[in-house]
Amino acid sequence: MTLNELAAKIGATVRGNGELSVTGLATLANAGPSQVGFLANEKYKIHIAKTKAVAVIIHPDHDDPTLLANALISENPYLSYAYAAQVFDDAPKAPPVIDDRASVADSARLGNNVSIGPFAVVSAGATIGDNVVIGANCFVGEKAQVGAGTRLWQGVTLYHKVVLGKRCTVHSGAVIGADGFGWASERGKWVKIPQLGSVVIGNDVEIGANTTIDRGALDDTVISDNCIIDNLVMVAHNVHIGEGTAIAGQTGIAGSASIGKNCLIGGQTGINGHIQIADGVQIHGMTMVTKSLEKGVYASSLPVVDQSTWAKSGARVRQLPELFLRVRAIEKKLENPKG
Repeated sequence: MTLNELAAKIGATVRGNGELSVTGLATLANAGPSQVGFLANEKYKIHIAKTKAVAVIIHPDHDDPTLLANALISENPYLSYAYAAQVFDDAPKAPPVIDDRASVADSARLGNNVSIGPFAVVSAGATIGDNVVIGANCFVGEKAQVGAGTRLWQGVTLYHKVVLGKRCTVHSGAVIGADGFGWASERGKWVKIPQLGSVVIGNDVEIGANTTIDRGALDDTVISDNCIIDNLVMVAHNVHIGEGTAIAGQTGIAGSASIGKNCLIGGQTGINGHIQIADGVQIHGMTMVTKSLEKGVYASSLPVVDQSTWAKSGARVRQLPELFLRVRAIEKKLENPKG
């Protein structure tokens, strides 16, 4: 397509020759003469002078006609880049056929234009919406529901009665609806508590590879509309996640935690069970959340230091109880010097 055609699709304005041909996207450093680059972070502006890109998606404040013959001007370059990536997305499109090697129960209900890959299983009573893609080696359990336009990549597992909304994407290895961690103790012996709830996932949700979302103990685990969940995230039973929340990789969320709308949760965050996180909360990566949070920005953990400094700090930490008692004794003497 031409630069003019691409600009119309991504909400940008052309500066320069809009009739030039575009064949794809690339980084500023590696772009060829028919590819478009983008600048969303000012620290990469140093690559502008040497880029071979036919044009660059760029904010008007960073545009420099002396360095770039052509540009796609956008108030939000990263968003425009996202739309451009959708234009050039080369992920394979599955044909609307059911592979002969798939197993589909007679009582399963399939919509129109459904694609089911080899060795996939669709169990009894399952409901599959229109234009759903179920990849090879997927398992869809009894009475599970998959909404229209949803795609399950290879090797996804949906347990029984899981509900997955419309236009969702679930990546390989994800397991949705496994038992939550429910056990009672009887004189040192663990007694299994069957998990009687399910998992209900809204529309336009993306779930990363090897992420696990447990079914509820009695009520359902709920992931609301427009959430994005990265790879290797653990969501325990009865967790509730509000609309538009984004959760980065290796985060663990313990049972019955409630996370609000439009939260941003960094990677390797640990969230205690039975706490509430308000709408709009931002949590930096590797934070340990042990109590409920009001709206704000939160962080914990320590940045990396050299081993010698860390060893000295560890020694000081072990001395804190003794130091606390000494400080308290000094305070008492100051409060009552004659005592």
